[in-house]
Amino acid sequence: MTHSTISWKALLVTAALTLPGLAFAAEPAMTKGGMLVDHKGMTLYTFDKDADGKSVCKDQCATNWPPLKAESTDTSTGKWTVITRDDQTSQWAYDGKPVYTYKDDKKAGDKTGDGKGGAWHVIKP
Repeated sequence: MTHSTISWKALLVTAALTLPGLAFAAEPAMTKGGMLVDHKGMTLYTFDKDADGKSVCKDQCATNWPPLKAESTDTSTGKWTVITRDDQTSQWAYDGKPVYTYKDDKKAGDKTGDGKGGAWHVIKP
């Protein structure tokens, strides 16, 4: 085996170990059509009753408005932070506000939750 072959193998192993870590560094959402959507294209919302980076949406509210879940290994990036909910699960927050999807949005781009109860709003960065 030559030095060149060993170097290429080392490079490939390093790349294989690094790439999964890079996937977690990506932001949890993207902008599409002037609003934030998750990686499935589902519209993201904030709730006016949430304050100080804390979610008050629990029980049936969280069933109707599923929190945008974060993994325990996710870390803050840019305007995105990870908060801990009362049930000890992790949730993404954007610009300090917890982020949710809406159960009645059935396909990518739906935004049927915008304005619900006067308290739910599409996130427009």
